[in-house]
Amino acid sequence: MSQQSNKGLIQYTKETYGDSFGTDLLEQYKLYVQSAEHVSARRVASSRYLLTLNIALVTLYGIQSEGFVQGYWTMLVPILGIPVSGLWYQIIQSHRDLNTVKFDIIHQLEEHLPVALYAHEWQVAGEGRGTPYRAVTRIEKGIPIAFVVLHIMLFLAPFLVPSDFLI
Repeated sequence: MSQQSNKGLIQYTKETYGDSFGTDLLEQYKLYVQSAEHVSARRVASSRYLLTLNIALVTLYGIQSEGFVQGYWTMLVPILGIPVSGLWYQIIQSHRDLNTVKFDIIHQLEEHLPVALYAHEWQVAGEGRGTPYRAVTRIEKGIPIAFVVLHIMLFLAPFLVPSDFLI
């Protein structure tokens, strides 16, 4: 990180702030790392909820296609599932973007601490591009994409599969 990138981040020096500068900087650092962890926890909670919602929609489709309620209602489920999955993808991306910013700031704060653990870990991991590390969000975004594909297939199934083939 360049000094220019953290301009405005550190507003005082130890001389202008006082003796508690190091202690207060460390406490703020800990709080900020905790806030990054909370973003990840919110992402997991959102993904759990949207996964459950998608599974419920696919289950509802299965119940409908078994003859309880057939017709246009069966097509409504995938029509609802596609935007739910798209929203899920966007939420994952939004959380990833927010954590990217947070970890850039954490790296900048670490320039003023004795050890830069997160910055070093990121460097060792190939900055998210190497073999030792594959960003979880890259993998995680595949799940809503798979559900979009599934919902499209469920929507098209009545048009593509012969009616005598359907149960």
